[in-house]
Order: sequence, then C-alpha cells, then structure tokens
Amino acid sequence: MEVKVLKDILTVNEQMAEKNRGVLDSKGVFLINIMSSPGSGKTSLILETIRRLKDKVRMAVVEGDISSTIDAEKISQEQVPVIQINTGGECHLDAGMINRALDSLPLEDIDLLFIENVGNLVCPGEFKLGENKKALILSVPEGDDKVYKYPLMFNIADVVLVNKIDLLPYSKFDLEGFSKAVKGINHKAEVFQLSCTTGQGIEDWVSWVMASMPG
Repeated sequence: MEVKVLKDILTVNEQMAEKNRGVLDSKGVFLINIMSSPGSGKTSLILETIRRLKDKVRMAVVEGDISSTIDAEKISQEQVPVIQINTGGECHLDAGMINRALDSLPLEDIDLLFIENVGNLVCPGEFKLGENKKALILSVPEGDDKVYKYPLMFNIADVVLVNKIDLLPYSKFDLEGFSKAVKGINHKAEVFQLSCTTGQGIEDWVSWVMASMPG
C-alpha cells in the first residue's frame, strides 16, 4: 500500500511538472534546477552566474528552503526577481510548489529561471519540477565518495559541478576518480570544476548554461 501511495504522489507530481514545462515553453523561459546538499554553494553559484549574465539574459530565481529568507535576500540585491518557497519541513520542492511560484513571476520578462532546491542529496532527485536541465553541485569538503552513496542524484544530472576546488590542497578529494565514477553511471553528464570563491571555472559553467539555452 505504501508503494502505491508513493507511486500516486510521483504520478501527480509528474503531471504537474509537465504543466509547468508547458507554461514555461509558451513564455520562452529556460529552467535549470540546481540541487546539492546544504552548504555546497548553490546560492553562491547562482549569484556568480547572475553577475556574469545579467547584461545578456533576463533572469529570475525560485529559492527553496525549509525556513528563512536569507538566500532570497542575497539574490534580491542583484536586482532580479526572486520568489521564496519555505517548505516547513519538506526536504524537497515539488512541481505544485513551483506551479504556484510561477504565478508570482513576470514570465514574459524572463529568459532564464533558476530553482535553488532544498539542500538534500536524496529527495530532490525523485520530484520533477518541469525543468529543462538538472545541475548537481558537490563541494570538495563533502568527499569524492558521494557518487556511490547517492547514485540517483548523479544519474539524473545533466551537469555535475565540483565546487570549492580552492580547497583541494587541504583535501584528499580524488578529482580524476570522481569524474570516472560519475561517467560510469551517467556518461552524458558534463563535469566541471570551479570555485565560487576565486572565480575559477565559473566561465565554463556560464558557457554551458548559454549553450544549453535555445537560440
């Protein structure tokens, strides 16, 4: 019975995700779902991306957190539309939450929409939101073994970003082994190395974003 309930929940969510996709396609909005564990650098990556693209692309952000508006306040300082979703305990965003957020965004004036999902390496992987691309961040301090511990997240990602590479000299993180492990379960995923602190590798990510967008 529990399995059937979960299947029903995911089916309803997928239907809503398709609805979201239709709405965004009709407005010409490209959606990237950014996922990671807490503290890996989702907000920092979004901020760095906005700063590099705000003169080229009209952007907006949906911020997902269990509570607080801390990250949304940071992003609002970059003068882009931002909607805060507080899940009140849920460990992920779902398509229904995003559908309601879309009603509050000026979609006619947006080309690129980022979703910062709730920090978690499990639940966000099961719930489609209507995104065009899924980006997964793993920071160096988390360790290079996470691809084995959380394979679903790496399997569904279109791009995997290894953040905080400025900390590599202080870590035993095996970049080559990690990249091979990612390719072993998802050969289509791009893997980039970057640091939101130093700016290293950010342009590679930004170029990937621009190349992924239609037109």
